[in-house]
Amino acid sequence: MLFLVAALLLLGVAMGTVAHAPLPVTAVAAAVIGVWLVVFAVRERRAHQR
Repeated sequence: MLFLVAALLLLGVAMGTVAHAPLPVTAVAAAVIGVWLVVFAVRERRAHQR
């Protein structure tokens, strides 16, 4: 959970740079974050089912 908080904090810092980044770079970064969150959710769900 602490790792998730740190990631969200870094995302908040990075939001200032998103306004200056090209759209493809922003889209790739958003996709990477989205995939990471899905993987995290699946791992957490599997851990709670065991």
